[in-house]
Amino acid sequence: MVKDVIDFYYFSGTGNTLLVVQKMSDVFTEKGIQVNLHPMERSKPDNINLDHTIGLGFPIAELSTYNFVWKFIRGLPETDQNTEIFMVDTLAGISGGVVGPVHEIVKKKGYHPIGAREIVMPPNIFYIEDEETSKEKVQRGLIRAEQYAGELCTGNSQWDKSSIFSRTVYYTSLAGLKITESSLNQKLLHLKTDEAKCKSCGICVKLCPVHNITMDEGKTPEHGFNCEYCLRCTSLCPRGAISCPFNYQGKTYHAVKAKEFLK
Repeated sequence: MVKDVIDFYYFSGTGNTLLVVQKMSDVFTEKGIQVNLHPMERSKPDNINLDHTIGLGFPIAELSTYNFVWKFIRGLPETDQNTEIFMVDTLAGISGGVVGPVHEIVKKKGYHPIGAREIVMPPNIFYIEDEETSKEKVQRGLIRAEQYAGELCTGNSQWDKSSIFSRTVYYTSLAGLKITESSLNQKLLHLKTDEAKCKSCGICVKLCPVHNITMDEGKTPEHGFNCEYCLRCTSLCPRGAISCPFNYQGKTYHAVKAKEFLK
């Protein structure tokens, strides 16, 4: 059961996880629990308050999650206070390399894992579904998020332990075989900005969680070779100026507007 204060650390690529975190936060607040939301890309794991319940929220990518999200989780400080912790992830299909390994990491650090939930939301990569289907998936996902938050409040949530498959995927990612760490894939799937469409607004620079996009004043943004493929830049560019080489017909999806990430 969660404590009176929750520090909810989250990363959201194009908005699905943000919507889930906000819905869960609404439920906690209605129960009289204080919730502090902390974007992972602007937070340091060693600064967390071990007297509070810790929440982790993030999307699934490549059956796992992003490298900087793993870095945040592995960077959590050890505790002898049995600090409560829960996680939620959003995904289009299956993960396989997250729930068990995160449990293993936080348990070894002295935390008390109280719940984990994976919530299906619309995909933002490869095949983008039609607007109506996406809306229906979002609504179903938010219902699950609401239910999960209620279970955390009553102490009825669970965190399933690791499977062999999840451990294999996780440790493979640590070995540097993830797509986002491959120099070849960085070159083959390099995102670029169309100079003719771009108006140099700089939104993509501000949105990138790993500072992979730079821009001189009045110039077209330059994309480096450390992309995590969260697709914020591609999906939230107001001019549609950033190519997405692995999306069918170049379609994109985002659950919220860019301003939600720029607050």
